[in-house]
Amino acid sequence: MSQPLIQLRNLSKSYREGETERLIFSNLQTEILAGEFVVLLGRSGSGKSTLLNLISGIDLPSAGEVVIGGTNLTRLSEHRRTLFRRQHIGFVFQFYNLIPTLTVMENLLLPLELTGAVGEGEKSRALKLLEQVGLSKRGDSYPERLSGGEQQRVAIARALVHRPQVLLADEPTGNLDAETGALVLALLGRLAREAEMTTLMVTHSLEVAKLADRVLTIDSGRLIEGGAA
Repeated sequence: MSQPLIQLRNLSKSYREGETERLIFSNLQTEILAGEFVVLLGRSGSGKSTLLNLISGIDLPSAGEVVIGGTNLTRLSEHRRTLFRRQHIGFVFQFYNLIPTLTVMENLLLPLELTGAVGEGEKSRALKLLEQVGLSKRGDSYPERLSGGEQQRVAIARALVHRPQVLLADEPTGNLDAETGALVLALLGRLAREAEMTTLMVTHSLEVAKLADRVLTIDSGRLIEGGAA
């Protein structure tokens, strides 16, 4: 049986808004197994993106712990969290976040350059990923020359190129039309499963939830198994 790769322990997050404290969620607790594909549902403003930011170490919880592969991110300095994220986490955003002044291939190689691991083997892997996402002939193109769906496929390849332990996807089809979004989701799901990558995807789509091994829902500041919000 797979071991838990991600552990959320009594996780709480609140923000200061003027004189008041706004509680996003409190005492979230769950485990995600290695290789599991999990979908996270919840209404707008429920804290889905906030939770991804905590799991990736971009942000810190107000209380509780995030543990990935035995590493407690909440006990690391900001610098060490950044290094951990570069090595172990891939992130796919709603708005692609490609760097416009870099070519497709340069965008793809960026995660490897940040970790100092750009050899011939890594470049071959990047080329193979471009082929897998159907863009093998667009490596020298700039993002502005690509459609939204093509840019998101580049973003997926970029998130996978350094072989992360964990893939986080935040509404990866939210900026695409329904047909393109469905194709991108199918591609993302297939590549993540082929790599046996632990995946947590935020979405509003119940159709996407059918692809998952497990569904979690943030509802009224609590994390529940299954359900729809």
